[in-house]
Amino acid sequence: MSLKLGLTGSIGMGKTTTAGFFKEFGVPVWDADEQVHTLYAKGGAAVEPIAALLPTATKNGFVDRNILKAEIAKKPILLSRLEEILKPLLAKSRNDFLLHHKDNPLILFDIPLLFETDTESWLDYVLVVSAPEQVQRERLLARGTMDEAMLETLLSRQMPDAEKRALADFVFDTSFGMAHTKSEVKSLIKRLNKENA
Repeated sequence: MSLKLGLTGSIGMGKTTTAGFFKEFGVPVWDADEQVHTLYAKGGAAVEPIAALLPTATKNGFVDRNILKAEIAKKPILLSRLEEILKPLLAKSRNDFLLHHKDNPLILFDIPLLFETDTESWLDYVLVVSAPEQVQRERLLARGTMDEAMLETLLSRQMPDAEKRALADFVFDTSFGMAHTKSEVKSLIKRLNKENA
């Protein structure tokens, strides 16, 4: 039976890079963000229910994320309705992925809002990637896709980093660089595979 490891961390902490290292070492990775993109794409399972909830947010058979975000900003109540649509679809996707990879000793679930959605209950372990606040801010602002105000809004919706670290089974500080994080990933895979042998 596969060990289920959850990966999470606040925005700008190095979660995507860390998930990439797990993939490099042959661990199957289920990516929540990627799945939402699939559900919103043309023919995706979320398109019709979202069209029924908010017709203006869908066009040409797919969900326009920018319109959706703008509508949610105007009417925050829509967010919980959207979550009601996505939650069962994402659960089915996870279960299908788990069945498909049931012979793998370790499976990684990359979930940005893992603790915020109480997802840890069905996982065996949770890994949190972290970095000092200054490093996080520098990384995010260097991307050039957001300003300080947008950054504050995003951070206010996420559980504070210190709380995530306190709830985690494993914590990687990604400020030591990619080579260090890759080495930590390799060691953790070895440890968990040994445990599950």
